[in-house]
Amino acid sequence: MTRGVGPGGDPLESPSRGFAPPSGEPEPLGNGPGDYGRRVLRERTPTLITEVRDRHPYGPEQRRALDALLEEIASGTMRPLGEGAPDRARWDHWGAAYFGRPWADVPFLWWESYFYRRLLEAVGFFTPGPWFWVDPFEYWKSAELRDATVAVPAAGERQALLPASLWGNQADLGFLFGAAGGPDASGGLVADDGALVWSALDAGGPNHVGVVADNAGRELLADLLLIDHLLRTGLAATVTLHLKPHPYYVSDATTADLVACLRRLAAADGEAAAVERRLSEAIGTGRLRLRAHAFSCAPWSYHHMPADLAEEFGDLTLTIMKGDLNYRRLVGDRAWPPTTPFAEVTAYFPGPVAALRTLKSDVVTGLDAATLSSLEASGGDWRTGGAHGLIQVRR
Repeated sequence: MTRGVGPGGDPLESPSRGFAPPSGEPEPLGNGPGDYGRRVLRERTPTLITEVRDRHPYGPEQRRALDALLEEIASGTMRPLGEGAPDRARWDHWGAAYFGRPWADVPFLWWESYFYRRLLEAVGFFTPGPWFWVDPFEYWKSAELRDATVAVPAAGERQALLPASLWGNQADLGFLFGAAGGPDASGGLVADDGALVWSALDAGGPNHVGVVADNAGRELLADLLLIDHLLRTGLAATVTLHLKPHPYYVSDATTADLVACLRRLAAADGEAAAVERRLSEAIGTGRLRLRAHAFSCAPWSYHHMPADLAEEFGDLTLTIMKGDLNYRRLVGDRAWPPTTPFAEVTAYFPGPVAALRTLKSDVVTGLDAATLSSLEASGGDWRTGGAHGLIQVRR
């Protein structure tokens, strides 16, 4: 049922565009003066490095590596992974056009992904030893989850589930670093195809749904309530939950974070505990399937997805992409005119797809002209401040 993967093989070995983009696509978003990518590079990443170093009892080796990464980003050129990195050859291939250049000269989506890989290298995450597989972001994830309120909508109140899952995307711990204040929901939705999500699932069955998770903590809790509803009501025969195979953009959800959320639900008692029991049983029977594909941490848009992942998405009734990063990867992190139809930029995707996203970066598509005019007239950082959200669907 896939729409076809182009030549080039598995992009995890040899990344090449597997799907044709719309003609005349704009340039990738970069890091020029005034660009959001420049602010992230100059403000957020140094703060994050410093906070990770200060929140952990790292030894001299890790501290030197973190300080070197900080200096490299500030004034040096992008270097490859160290010789002992298990994925050195892969990243050497991927970064051949970028290594040796200033970080600011590399496309935003690519350098940001590589930054998190370099941060994991600096703290010894992939190196056998005392810090092997120790999540450097666990401190913030755990604190955020402890403070999370678990509110299960009453039976029949499904209309609350999509907004809860969407606005849960505001719980992005990246906003803790280099951001003034925090996001809020005051801007409302700039596009709302929520009814199309439900109609796609109400149309018949059996439905097989994919949920590509973004953040751990509050957002993942909301996602799990949505998944429970789909399975409990029969709107989905199966749900495949895509998680990250290892820590990624500060708060991105891994399998360990899923386990933490299930335990948080169980500890809440009442209906929340019942949700945990149903979800755990669904995992045990295979109705809720967990996936942690390596491509989830690759620095490419979904145009580059490998054949096995494309086949999976193509076999689903609907794939729900959560969050800002997945949106950037879905439409391509490019300077699209905001009125470019969402259906046009996602036409390559192998199956029906929905995006639930809080706006926290420059890229946006699918806005009508009146909405865009109103947003532009309002001033402020409506694209990046996290106060606006969207639900978009391409069936």
